[in-house]
Amino acid sequence: MAILSKRMMSSVGKLYSEKYGVTPCFMDLSGKAVNTVDLLANLSGIRRKRDYGLQESITLGKPYVFTPVSGIGSFVVALENRRMIHGGLIGGEVLLSGASGKKKETLDYLVSYGMTYDDAEKFLVRLPVWPERHLREAGQFLQDTFYSVSGWKPELMNENRLKALQQEQIAQAIDDQKKQGKNALYAFEKERVLLTNIRAGDRNGARRVLNEMLAAIYLSSPRYAVLRARAIELMSCLTRAAIEDNPLMEPLIERNHAWTERLVRAGSFEDLSHVLMEALDDFIDGIYLHGVNRSNTKVRMALDYISGNYMKKISLRTIAGSVDLSACRLAHLVKEYTGKTVLQIIQQVRIRHAQQLLERTSRNCTDIAYEVGFQDQSYFIKHFKRLAGITPARYRRSMASGSPV
Repeated sequence: MAILSKRMMSSVGKLYSEKYGVTPCFMDLSGKAVNTVDLLANLSGIRRKRDYGLQESITLGKPYVFTPVSGIGSFVVALENRRMIHGGLIGGEVLLSGASGKKKETLDYLVSYGMTYDDAEKFLVRLPVWPERHLREAGQFLQDTFYSVSGWKPELMNENRLKALQQEQIAQAIDDQKKQGKNALYAFEKERVLLTNIRAGDRNGARRVLNEMLAAIYLSSPRYAVLRARAIELMSCLTRAAIEDNPLMEPLIERNHAWTERLVRAGSFEDLSHVLMEALDDFIDGIYLHGVNRSNTKVRMALDYISGNYMKKISLRTIAGSVDLSACRLAHLVKEYTGKTVLQIIQQVRIRHAQQLLERTSRNCTDIAYEVGFQDQSYFIKHFKRLAGITPARYRRSMASGSPV
């Protein structure tokens, strides 16, 4: 745990304690609490439970809530930096509100595993009483706080969180479709709905529809060879539909080939689903910026320029110069062929990329604002809320909790 500076540990602990009145502690990879008095250290199986919680936090990409002792709740947050695990954070212990009437049982348990009666009683008296929901909120706050303060990059956890969320959505869709008696053709009836969401740049809506389609495909036949063939067919259908709407989208054919190769190499339905989700994000980036109704070469060139330079300080005059048009003429053409102004398109592209960074990284809002091209954080927050409906911080929390906005 030497990699964690005392200043960092102190800063994270202070922010958490001020908000929740509970002191967190750090644990090593064996489940042992470090640099603190651990009153539960001698309880049977406590390190095993903490170690399991650490592994689950990595797998789920979020805090893992567990009961170190019957009636007592806690959680573990894995500490990862660029796919290297460096231990975890224990959120402190609380008495679960549903178990407050069984306090004597908890007291007897502590005594049976080595605590004196007086020490066990004092320990329980100091514990705040929380509902499990509050414990989960505290866990997410501690995770967000640690990665904000440390600047660490939980790449593996972010990837696992998105995978877990997708599998939850697919499982829910399978259950719903079983209850509603949807047939196998349901997946292909959804293709146009999916494409509509992609055209609108509605990434979360597109993901939900894709997961419903994957659920229907799975219900039609759970055999992996069939699932893979249907997934490849789905990707090809989407590409064909886009090209039929606009021949200028032909470069998507090359993207389709690359994603098909990855689908072929996928080793399980979960891997297959994740590859399709990544392909969907790439598909959205390929279609939404360029617009399905665009047929003017100069407009295409201008939007390509925005796509490659959105993170820089660009203006209508700069973009117009790159396509050899006057600013006035370019503004007119872009509005005519896309229905949006150049500034609206720039802001939409920047906000879309900001959403991806909020989902997949732990960078703070200020860093993200500058990375996607905004020079002022308040300006970034204003336009993010206008286009996404909520603030960047709330967007990140909603995605982390598995409740897409």
